[in-house]
Amino acid sequence: MEFCVKCGKRLIAKKSEKVALWMCPKCGFTKNAEKTGEIAVPLVMKDPRPFDASIAVIGKEEQKLRTLPTVRVECPKCGNSQAFVWQVQTRGSDESSTQFFRCTKCSFTFREYT
Repeated sequence: MEFCVKCGKRLIAKKSEKVALWMCPKCGFTKNAEKTGEIAVPLVMKDPRPFDASIAVIGKEEQKLRTLPTVRVECPKCGNSQAFVWQVQTRGSDESSTQFFRCTKCSFTFREYT
């Protein structure tokens, strides 16, 4: 991290085609970054997932494991009386969690806001 010798503000890394510089955003002071031995290219983090990536709450492979607890609740699609159950905090931390159900017969997933 470099600071301006004139006004004390933190210098920002700038890189043109030929020269790497540290530049003060307040007074415009510039300092050659190659002389200081610093790298003047700011680090940019990228999200490795594509923007259209969707997150499955429970995938198909996990569903086959049958490790979730079951409860007696009527499936709105097929009328079966047993479903797997789990809870997810889908809203703010000061709000109650959402309870999800997946029918053991037709695999229809539905939810209940508590």
